[in-house]
Amino acid sequence: MRYNEPSPLETRIVSQRFDLPNPTSIDTYLANDGYVAVKKAFEMTPEQIIEELKTSALRGRGGAGFPAGMKWSFVPRNTGKASYIICNSDESEPATCKDRLLMENDPHQLFEGMLIAGWTIRANKGYIFVRGEYRYLIEILERAIAEAYDRGYLGKNILGSGWDFDLYTHTGAGAYECGEETALLESLEGKRGVPRLKPPFPAVAGAFQAPTILNNCETFSAVPWILRNGGQAFADLGTPKNGGTRLVCISGHVNRPGVYEMKMGYNILALINDVAGGMRNGKKLKAVIPGGSSSPVLRADECDIPYDFDSLAKAKSMAGSGGLVVLDEDTDMVAVALRTIKFYAHESCGWCIPCREGTTWLKKILTRFHEGGGRPEDIDLIAELADNMLGRTFCALGDAAAMPTTGFITKFRNEFEEYLKKSHVARVPQLALV
Repeated sequence: MRYNEPSPLETRIVSQRFDLPNPTSIDTYLANDGYVAVKKAFEMTPEQIIEELKTSALRGRGGAGFPAGMKWSFVPRNTGKASYIICNSDESEPATCKDRLLMENDPHQLFEGMLIAGWTIRANKGYIFVRGEYRYLIEILERAIAEAYDRGYLGKNILGSGWDFDLYTHTGAGAYECGEETALLESLEGKRGVPRLKPPFPAVAGAFQAPTILNNCETFSAVPWILRNGGQAFADLGTPKNGGTRLVCISGHVNRPGVYEMKMGYNILALINDVAGGMRNGKKLKAVIPGGSSSPVLRADECDIPYDFDSLAKAKSMAGSGGLVVLDEDTDMVAVALRTIKFYAHESCGWCIPCREGTTWLKKILTRFHEGGGRPEDIDLIAELADNMLGRTFCALGDAAAMPTTGFITKFRNEFEEYLKKSHVARVPQLALV
């Protein structure tokens, strides 16, 4: 089921079966182009499949936006080792809620994308790593996996190809850190979910130290359409180097929050006003957090830009995982900054000092500041702490905490200064009236 009414402005690729009766059934999937792409893949060489992905300009939908075709091309073949296909369905970025819809509404599309990846590198095993809070999805996935085995799309000698592929689900424990690919692999192997030193990268030494393709759920889900329709058709839907569509999770102060599938490069203001129904209660737009909580905030006057990886990078923010949070004129940006850093301080795995100590001290200072005990030097101290974390942590969690903090200070410094004025007034002793 969907959680919002579809918009006529959407371009339905990965969500095209969401509104069909019984969309999780293999019969529904087979009646609507299901498993056509994997049959086509069996007639292609690995190089041809990878070239189609490169042509499509499909970029990772989990946050980093790395080109999928290039990532697949890095995986060595014929090494004599086993190789693996891993789907990252951890979806732990605040404001992001798209992958669960793909698993709830069209699990076979995900399986087919993973099958194509498996055939490309001749892997024989795949795992879907599901976020701990999404445990209820395991039943849906397991039922669909059983259907695929019964119909010969999983297991031994798939469709007479002579190739075997087994697929498993695996549930995490709800740690944000396990959204990072190497921490996910550690958790999958039964160890503590902390990041590995890179290189080597997962393409070469991933699951069980073997060659691995590891992509986001939405990334795999786009692959069948690309093989059925051609990489160029997918690329033409988006902007240069940003092919296709993506699921955008619009939340916050809008009239129609929801998950919408839009062409890459769709204007952010149009997303807010035309797709999400405009600002709630007639308020003015103040800011947008464009790609989940780790992406630096944009002021309202910076939002008239395309929603794609490169345009947002040029604006010194990120498309990230597709979680677009809309904030109105009444939003307290100091409170938003505090709420954000509280999350990252809680989720830091503690593996490295800059992240463990940096997030803790940012939370302490912002808490004091928000509660009225701020000092004039705190604003620059917050910025300095964030700057010292950036690029100095073992994985990207430290950056995920530092970048939005820097953005709040830079874009809304005036609000932090207003807090200081209020704090000063509160600390001045008041004379008793006689």
